[in-house]
Amino acid sequence: MRAGGVTSPSMRWTAIVKNRRETIVAENRNELNKNLAQMLKGGVIMDVTTPEQAHIAEDAGACAVMALERIPADIRAAGGVSRMSDPAMIRGIQEAVSIPVMAKVRIGHIAEARILQAIDIDYIDESEVLSPADDVYHIDKNQFDVPFVCGAKNLGEALRRIAEGAAMIRTKGEPGTGDVIQAVRHMRTMNKQIHELVSLRDDEVYEAAKQLAVPYDLAKYVHDNGRLPVVNFAAGGVATPADAALMMELGAEGVFVGSGIFKSGDPAKRAAAIVKATANWQDADLLAELSANLGEAMVGINEDEIETIMAARGE
Repeated sequence: MRAGGVTSPSMRWTAIVKNRRETIVAENRNELNKNLAQMLKGGVIMDVTTPEQAHIAEDAGACAVMALERIPADIRAAGGVSRMSDPAMIRGIQEAVSIPVMAKVRIGHIAEARILQAIDIDYIDESEVLSPADDVYHIDKNQFDVPFVCGAKNLGEALRRIAEGAAMIRTKGEPGTGDVIQAVRHMRTMNKQIHELVSLRDDEVYEAAKQLAVPYDLAKYVHDNGRLPVVNFAAGGVATPADAALMMELGAEGVFVGSGIFKSGDPAKRAAAIVKATANWQDADLLAELSANLGEAMVGINEDEIETIMAARGE
């Protein structure tokens, strides 16, 4: 630095090069995270609360597990404030299985996300299932090395989360209900909006991006490719092999199952059946076989009986 506090041209250039390198590293990391999420396509991610449940999920063929102290149905029933799970509990599940382990943080809670990254979690779900920490801002996911999963009800929400750095999108559905109608609604809404964007002239995409409140480059990607730039899973209310097959039929690239497995009569059998149904969703004969003698499904909550709409959190 020159006398008087003036930065020399060489120092300015060094700063520019450093910033550019950091940008390239961030861009490469973001692409890597997207590619990691792509590896889960066609799979089932299951909510688990104990190492024993994690073993059941892994043995059933789950591609990953979501570590939670309480599954969504219990969170909904208990009420109150729901926070990130105890890191010790999460570590116990990490040690129990060889498949990727995810965990949830509250919307906007940067510190919870840093804690999960510090314990080497494989994926972070910035989730509406937990009580939001911020009712305006989501986490800047581009600042983290670990990939993030986020929920969305429509194309605008999905692209805003991707702009923030999400490497995977899932429908929000309505967690803990066992009622798949909201997940269906969200997937159909997103598909419809994607088709509408694809049908536009190139010069109309600018206005569409403005209406969706998303960056133009993401709207242009959807316009050109007819899909999201990241993998898109179904979540919320999936409780049976038929539910999983339905969501795959509607364009999901994989399925999250929360309360539907460990609130059922035979979790191990139901878990394996849902995994097979997700992979073979077009085989009606196999689906019929998989759906037979599964034991009692979770009782569930009808959409009209829901008091707290979790899907409305974090738009």
